[in-house]
Amino acid sequence: MMKNTLRKLMCVGVAAATLTSAMTAAPKKGGDVTINLWSFTDEIPKMVNKYLETHPGIKVNTTIIATTDGAYQPALDQALMNGGADTPDIYAAEAAFILKYSKGDMQNYAMTYKDLGIKDVDVKKAEIAPYIIDIGSNSKGQLNALGFQTTGGCFIYRRSLAKKVLGTDDPKKVNEAIGGGSGNWTKFWEVAAKMADNGIAMVSGDGDIWHAYENSSDKGWIVDDKLYIDPKREAFLDASKMLTDKGYSNKTQDWQDAWFADMKDTGAKPCFGFFGPAWLVNYTLAPNCGGTKAGEGTYGDWAVCNSPIGFFWGGTWLFANKKMNKAKKAAVKEIIEWITIDTSNEGLLYKWANGTLYGTGGTKDAVASGVVMSKSDGKVAFLGGQNMFDYFVPASKYANGKNLTQYDESINQIWRDQVRAYANGQKSKADAIKDFKQTVSDKLGIDVE
Repeated sequence: MMKNTLRKLMCVGVAAATLTSAMTAAPKKGGDVTINLWSFTDEIPKMVNKYLETHPGIKVNTTIIATTDGAYQPALDQALMNGGADTPDIYAAEAAFILKYSKGDMQNYAMTYKDLGIKDVDVKKAEIAPYIIDIGSNSKGQLNALGFQTTGGCFIYRRSLAKKVLGTDDPKKVNEAIGGGSGNWTKFWEVAAKMADNGIAMVSGDGDIWHAYENSSDKGWIVDDKLYIDPKREAFLDASKMLTDKGYSNKTQDWQDAWFADMKDTGAKPCFGFFGPAWLVNYTLAPNCGGTKAGEGTYGDWAVCNSPIGFFWGGTWLFANKKMNKAKKAAVKEIIEWITIDTSNEGLLYKWANGTLYGTGGTKDAVASGVVMSKSDGKVAFLGGQNMFDYFVPASKYANGKNLTQYDESINQIWRDQVRAYANGQKSKADAIKDFKQTVSDKLGIDVE
């Protein structure tokens, strides 16, 4: 459950909004505290509300500001800097901009988990995915944020198209055919050629392979305070152009109507697959597949195998404010602990993984704790009954969280605009790179040489 806010809002068609509300548990004499919670969707507030049902004495004032038009970060920054009674006690950041709060300009507002009272040994016992810890640690290596889900990515493919071209829809055999887990793209492109020969797009658009290229890089966008283009990210230029020139994609742009159309098989030509985490299955593919049971749209005609290259996409991390009133500290610690490292069957992680947080029959998702995932059932009808955890759990072990910067959200957008221009024949590769550097310099003031 990523749920990457802007993308989720675009997916379900919800307008950007700011919402302030209060959630209250039954009062407990002598123990009442009021906590200010800031988030960019209602996801975490709903989780906290479930916690309050069994933990009386805590009142939570919730502020939700969507990331649409960049509204969330400036508001959060101002609230943290202002301090006072209304300052956030718990606040959320997503993968696109978390580095600013965990390691970057705003890291000094975060209380370390150690100071909050969450022990390193308990985090270790929960077997939290390493990339989640890397991303949630400050510049001194101290943990100051954790997520509740894992967002390691896999290749999510159409079973019927696999049978038509590869002669099988078995995840193990499809995994072998595309070079899943191999660390290179050789077999994947071989299958793309076979798909093209049969009038099938290997993927919908270049956004479907971007995150694997991005996360496979050895270094991030900024090295020694200067813009750096890692060779593995630069290779995305040629990969994107190949998708276009050889007809390996439908040339869609992620989060646009044509991208969603490929999920329900109403696009320019059939689309074999998408790259993404479990949340992409649950909250994007399933709602846009054109049905709710086998035989409707593409529902049930999907399966999961390894990506050729390990990567992660999205995620939400929770912070505690260093300057919170001391009277709130114990309650904040308990809430964050319950959401991020509690491995019991009564913790959020177990209920989330097994789809029981809001009653039986809910959506199952890959969560941060390896302990919880080892005792959870990931079989879902949308994937033809496949246990998706067989692939999504190990996927998080291959994800790299050490090549991110606090500028990634802005730089990635600039990069992908230039790549798209090159792939569509609007400019040369050299000009695309030159314009990328100039735009980064102009917009972000980052040295490019």
